[in-house]
Amino acid sequence: MDVSKMTVSINKAINTQEVAVKEKHARTCILGTHHEKGAQTFWSVVNRLPLSSNAVLCWKFCHVFHKLLRDGHPNVLKDSLRYKNELGDMSRMWGHLSEGYGQLCSIYLKLLRTKIEYHTKNPRFPGNLQMSDRQLDEAGESDVNNFFQLTVEMFDYLECELNLFQTVFNSLDMSRSVSVTTAGQCRLAPLIQVILDCSHLYDYTVKLLFKLHSCLPADTLQGHRDRFMEQFTKLKDLFYRSSNLQYFKRLIQIPQLPENPPNFLRASALSEHISPVVVIPAEASSPDSEPVLEKDDLMDLDASQQNLFDNKFDDIFGSSFSSDPFNFNSQNGVNKDEKDHLIDQLYQEISGLKAQLENMKTESQRAVLQLKGRINELEAELAEQQHLRQQAADDSEFLRAELDELKKKREDTEKAQRSLTEIERKAQANEQRYSKLKEKYSELVQNHADLLRKNAEVTKQVSVARQAQVDLEREKKELEDSFQRISEQAQRKTQEQTEVLENLKQELATSKQELQIVQGSLETCAQSKEKWVTQIAELEKERDSLVNAVARREEEFSTLQKQLECTQLKLSSTQESMCQLAKDQRKMLLAESRKAAEQVIQEALGRLEEPSLVSCAGSADHLLSTVKYVSSCIEQLEKCWSQYLARPEDISGLLHSVTLLAHLTSDTIVQGGTTCLRAPPEAADALTEACKQYGKETLVYLAFLEEEGTLENVNSTAMKSCLSKITAIGEELLPRGLDIKQEELGDLVDKELAATSAAIETATARIEEMLSKSRAGDTGVKLEVNERILGSCTSLMQAIQVLVVASKDLQREIVESGRGTASPKEFYAKNSRWTEGLISASKAVGWGATVMVDAADLVVQGRGKFEELMVCSHEIAASTAQLVAASKVKADKDSPNLAQLQQASRGVNQATAGVVASTISGKSQIEETDNMDFSSMTLTQIKRQEMDSQVRVLELENELQKERQKLGELRKKHYELAGVAEGWKEGTEASPPALQEVVAERE
Repeated sequence: MDVSKMTVSINKAINTQEVAVKEKHARTCILGTHHEKGAQTFWSVVNRLPLSSNAVLCWKFCHVFHKLLRDGHPNVLKDSLRYKNELGDMSRMWGHLSEGYGQLCSIYLKLLRTKIEYHTKNPRFPGNLQMSDRQLDEAGESDVNNFFQLTVEMFDYLECELNLFQTVFNSLDMSRSVSVTTAGQCRLAPLIQVILDCSHLYDYTVKLLFKLHSCLPADTLQGHRDRFMEQFTKLKDLFYRSSNLQYFKRLIQIPQLPENPPNFLRASALSEHISPVVVIPAEASSPDSEPVLEKDDLMDLDASQQNLFDNKFDDIFGSSFSSDPFNFNSQNGVNKDEKDHLIDQLYQEISGLKAQLENMKTESQRAVLQLKGRINELEAELAEQQHLRQQAADDSEFLRAELDELKKKREDTEKAQRSLTEIERKAQANEQRYSKLKEKYSELVQNHADLLRKNAEVTKQVSVARQAQVDLEREKKELEDSFQRISEQAQRKTQEQTEVLENLKQELATSKQELQIVQGSLETCAQSKEKWVTQIAELEKERDSLVNAVARREEEFSTLQKQLECTQLKLSSTQESMCQLAKDQRKMLLAESRKAAEQVIQEALGRLEEPSLVSCAGSADHLLSTVKYVSSCIEQLEKCWSQYLARPEDISGLLHSVTLLAHLTSDTIVQGGTTCLRAPPEAADALTEACKQYGKETLVYLAFLEEEGTLENVNSTAMKSCLSKITAIGEELLPRGLDIKQEELGDLVDKELAATSAAIETATARIEEMLSKSRAGDTGVKLEVNERILGSCTSLMQAIQVLVVASKDLQREIVESGRGTASPKEFYAKNSRWTEGLISASKAVGWGATVMVDAADLVVQGRGKFEELMVCSHEIAASTAQLVAASKVKADKDSPNLAQLQQASRGVNQATAGVVASTISGKSQIEETDNMDFSSMTLTQIKRQEMDSQVRVLELENELQKERQKLGELRKKHYELAGVAEGWKEGTEASPPALQEVVAERE
């Protein structure tokens, strides 16, 4: 692509007209970046544009630059990094304007700077933020800390997008159809890029929060959930309001967020999340186009269709009618009346055909638009269905993996449960078998005891029988003795003894029978004894085998019991290891948080030596408020540390406090460094040293948190001492206001206004004197230029004089209406801040008039610069605008004096424009008379002059860029010093009304 063509497209896209950027110009810029693989041409053209002077121009630059960052070549981001600080400075400069495009440009520039920083820090994210779930996981590198930090950065990014979104809506009058006006479309057009960014950022934050909740405790992510809820509510409202605007309905299909936010505490809720899909219809060519075709396109369409109709008409009736329409005399010989009638009839038919053609065109256009709309809706539904299908597939794969893992865990659990059940069953069976064996053993012992008792009885019976046998033998012996005695006595008593013998024989037979019976019973007892002895031996053998079996069962039982004890030991060891792992994880989290905090503080300490802080001076009151927050944070951290020592499992509060202390400490150090830029050298050195010492003490304090110990080991006395020192220095640096006694303010106002009037009269007299000298000594073009310039300067002085008189009248009315029974001096003293503004404005007007007269004198004498005179006129306009703003602060809006003052202000602006115009015209006239004559120069001399001119052009361009930067810095320093001198509060977002008027006038 030609560089000149791209330059023309950039200048056409970024202009001062309050209309939306045309899509064809923006598309050419995008294609140019892909052609040259970068944005060198874009920035070379943009650097020559006065972005700091025209808010609409800056707004359209932000729009085009946003589209290049999203859709341009990836090197656009690299080529734009060097301009990041300039974008920040321009954002702060436009932030001083509270009306019109000023605040919009400030917020948009801040968003673009945030976008550049985000993509630089996260290079995996493309400019259009379109990523798959796999790419999103790779961006976090499977590290929960990276995902945590990435979510915070996305929240900051989305916050800037929503801030611009809300500010654009607040700047529009929603009671009117602003989307159909060119001014409204100019403001709404960039929101298409914002909507595309917001849809992706919202989707990614939801997915990352679900991932974080699966890895971290819910209490740790409470801050993330609160911030998401706030942004969810804003984004839902803004999407809804945008979808109702007519301007967006044909350009973009805006998704609607769900009624309720996702429940991150329920992991399955991720499957219910539907990613918002933004659909841009194919026919949406540019934000500035209307719902129907453009006028030129309609003219081309009408012309083409008309030509088509004429060709068809020529085919039917012939083309000879161009010279003599409807000449049918040679064909049918009809008379003139019939010919006129036929002509009228044909004209009517042609009109009818044209009406039918127009109706057909309208219907076809309507049908085409309807079909395109339907196609877009179907494409959107198809995209949404494809997204849902992909999401369902991802969810199915995720659930399948989770199900496989759960099945594996369940199988392991069931296996362990079965093993434990088998062990318990074996133990129970062994215990039952042991009980049975024990019962059997008891029964055997009882039988053995019974047998022993029976054996004792049999033994007793045998001993009784033996005793009876002994008795029988003894009796037998006694009987034999008796028988011998009887035999000896037989002779004496034969008959008696015979009878006695017979009786004895009978008794002996009976005794023998009894003896046989006893012997039989003895033999039977002996047999029974042998039988019982055999049975007892068998029972003893069975008892021995049972005792052995019991011993084996006891060994098995003891083995199983040992296995059970070992399993219980393993279980308790596993529980202890889990507790130790959780404890280590808490220590690791604390260590990582401490390291991150130390890194933040180290970066802040390093930034104290960076020269970039020179362009962002801070205020003492902001520093004091930051120190107050740090003190409360230290107390909260000590409380959370004591709670952590009491309950180590609750670490979320401690981590939050450590992170908060790190960021507040960083803010304190950076704010202290920026405050030093406005402080005297001694106070600045003391404050810098105090900030460095505070950072070192904080690092020492954080190092104690990682060690095991009690609350006494963590001592914050040194930190609090450094904070007290910073507070003392900051209080000394607070602005003190003007060193003027209150009772002198009233007199000083009148004196300054009188001095201003006198200065203007003196300037007018000097201009008249210079005009007289010029008429006496100059002729020709120089006299004409001098008269025109001095005349415009005289008109400007007269307009300023009218403005000063009107300001006095309005001031007098304000004092009389607001003082009541008090005197004018008391009123001025009571409203000292307003009085000081009047004094400052009056001084500025008088000084500007004097400087402009000096510049005009030098220009007339030929020793001055026309540019200096133009700058002086701009300064006078700004000073008078400051005087007007200071005068009308307390005025009634319906006051005639206020209307007169505003009319006088417009007269000053017109007179200023006249001075600038006459100066430019005079400069052009004089430069035309000083053209060089190259007729006598040779080729070598001309070539040498050409090279010298090119070198001079480059030098002047470089000097111009440096002077513009210097001008911006001087203006910022001027506003800061003016704020301190007037007693304005430093560190506030909005400037005083007078300062806003000055900025608007200068721009």
